[in-house]
Amino acid sequence: MNLIETLLKKMTRIQLALGGCFLVIMIVLTCANIFLRQFGLPIRGTFELMGFMGALIFALSLGYSSEKKEHIYVNILFHRLPIAFQRGAKLLSGLISLLFFGLLSFQLVKNGLNLKAVEEVSETLRVPYYPVVIVVALGTGFLSLQFIFELASTLRDMFTAPPPSSQPASLPSSPGDPS
Repeated sequence: MNLIETLLKKMTRIQLALGGCFLVIMIVLTCANIFLRQFGLPIRGTFELMGFMGALIFALSLGYSSEKKEHIYVNILFHRLPIAFQRGAKLLSGLISLLFFGLLSFQLVKNGLNLKAVEEVSETLRVPYYPVVIVVALGTGFLSLQFIFELASTLRDMFTAPPPSSQPASLPSSPGDPS
């Protein structure tokens, strides 16, 4: 699993770098548009490009957010539950996430191919929609791969880790605690 984990992390970094490039382009484009507007020379299609790049940034950052666990996660209550329950909840959550993002990726690919077939383009710049939709599909598909890896890791922990005690996991003490 170490090779797969390394490969997933490298792919995540590549996606993150691409998303960062799009973010820089968005910032430069926005600043240039604001500046040029003062002289009556707005950049045509800025709104469309912002929408495209926003979708790309979202899709390309999903894997990193999942890897770093920087998503919504309620751990105040979760860590007080028994370890066996925590593992079961993690497994169920992973399965539901895999199902949702797997289906989402599949539907986005279908939608992207349909947009390509009908040659759908944006209104102002006449830019095709399908590449953006396909990249979003790849981002959600990559996230699904990460869920598969996490599920395998959770299952491995469930069957190889020592049996959990009936005691819930304790919360880490805060720096001001005397204990």
